[in-house]
Amino acid sequence: MRKDARLADEALTTDRILDAARAQIRRHGQAKTNIVDIAKALGTSHTTIYRHFRSKAEVFDAIVAATMKDEEDLANAFVRSTDPASERLLGMVLALHRRKRERLEGDPEVYELYRRVLEERPELVHNYAAAMTRLLAFIVEDGVRAGEFKTDDVGAAAGVIRDAVTIYVHPAHVEAAAKAGIDLEPSVTRMVITLVTALRTGLVLGTA
Repeated sequence: MRKDARLADEALTTDRILDAARAQIRRHGQAKTNIVDIAKALGTSHTTIYRHFRSKAEVFDAIVAATMKDEEDLANAFVRSTDPASERLLGMVLALHRRKRERLEGDPEVYELYRRVLEERPELVHNYAAAMTRLLAFIVEDGVRAGEFKTDDVGAAAGVIRDAVTIYVHPAHVEAAAKAGIDLEPSVTRMVITLVTALRTGLVLGTA
């Protein structure tokens, strides 16, 4: 192996591989993207890629996992905020919905991969839902602590919110609404206002 090629292989990172894979998906589509093409784009060999990922499917899973991590980080910004809990709930759901719309409109090939993998890998959906429910619970708990919300079960209340807003952040629903020319943001706002009203009044779930 030439010295410059060896140095390039040593500098290869997971992020660089995923960036190259995304570029190939945008150019050729997910079906025609393969490990050899990703390696060529990086100026390395396919065996080097296999030191990081065992298959194309594993590369695709990593792209989806990175996308989900980005959305968790986005949601976390609202958990860390000091704004009233009601404003944070609305801001979080709107931000997640908008991030999905931005990806669909600006990066449709990678979005299609994201949607397909989630349909085929229910455990990824479960893990994502669990992570988002925990973040919602932090906001609800802050609201209860501040006297803004009332509920007998913070975790269950967070689950109710998750279920109610899933339609606005699920990639298949977001895509269907966009294709139909439906602006979901007014509906997002109405749904969160309804949930906040219930929490302010007192959401008794009987599960405590």
